[in-house]
Amino acid sequence: MGQRKVVGQMAVFEVWEGDELGLGQRRCRPMEPRASRGWQQADRGSPTSLMHPAITSKVICCHFSSDGKLLASGGYNKKAVLWYTDNLKAKAALEEHSMLITDVRFSSSMPCLATSSFDKTVRVWDADWVSGLVLLFINNGSCARVFKGGMVQMRFQPRHGRYLAAAAENVVSILDVETQACRHSLQGHTKPIHSVCWDPSGEFLASLSEDSVRVWTLGSGNEGECVHELSCNDNKFHSCVFHPTYSSLLVIGCYQYLELWNMSENKTMTLSAHDGLIAALAVSTVSGLVASASHDKIVKLWK
Repeated sequence: MGQRKVVGQMAVFEVWEGDELGLGQRRCRPMEPRASRGWQQADRGSPTSLMHPAITSKVICCHFSSDGKLLASGGYNKKAVLWYTDNLKAKAALEEHSMLITDVRFSSSMPCLATSSFDKTVRVWDADWVSGLVLLFINNGSCARVFKGGMVQMRFQPRHGRYLAAAAENVVSILDVETQACRHSLQGHTKPIHSVCWDPSGEFLASLSEDSVRVWTLGSGNEGECVHELSCNDNKFHSCVFHPTYSSLLVIGCYQYLELWNMSENKTMTLSAHDGLIAALAVSTVSGLVASASHDKIVKLWK
């Protein structure tokens, strides 16, 4: 198989007891990173690249299908390209946006792909799965549904999958993919929204701007109501994600720091995490890990 080398860095963290947030336990302290736990790649001369005539400019977003067999990417050339991950070949290029694509997302529970753009539209592409391997687009790849208002970021509702949250300027639109209707227009932010995320149950949605974060209920009863709100003090907010284990804990990425917000008790705790802006956060509900990615060129894992 040849030699293997570390091509990135992944810091590992361990847990010790603490009750600063009223959760009974769970704080994080860093351990020395181990090379064996870093990102690794077989050394075969050069990294594997995805090349296609549709990619002629910067790529700024990508997302895997739920089974990991397809990857969607999008960016400045106004096209969303779908790739087979096993042979690295392009499946299709979707070309109906008039400006750069800001986000691409597969639904985990419905056979569809959503794309958002600076043209202020969200496009939902119908698809049929054939033996779990092939994605066939209806109407020869033309877009089935177009919603107005999505521009910055969008996220499909987990578990149920029917709703798509799309942020544009200071408003989050909740789009019903099945009925093609805008169910809610969540308003309350005074500054542009940077990030949106669902909790694992799909009952709550968080929206974040640089000066505040709001949590909305979208489960049974009182849909579209803001149930929690937190304003920033000194460090501007940039990214957010619900903790994969504690549903009442929201993790917020700022400049160099992570803000941990226990919504049920309205308590916060600040952790020194990076040397730059924490641009993105991700979680795994399987492993219980939280990942933070920063402009300091480091990705860290937290548990």
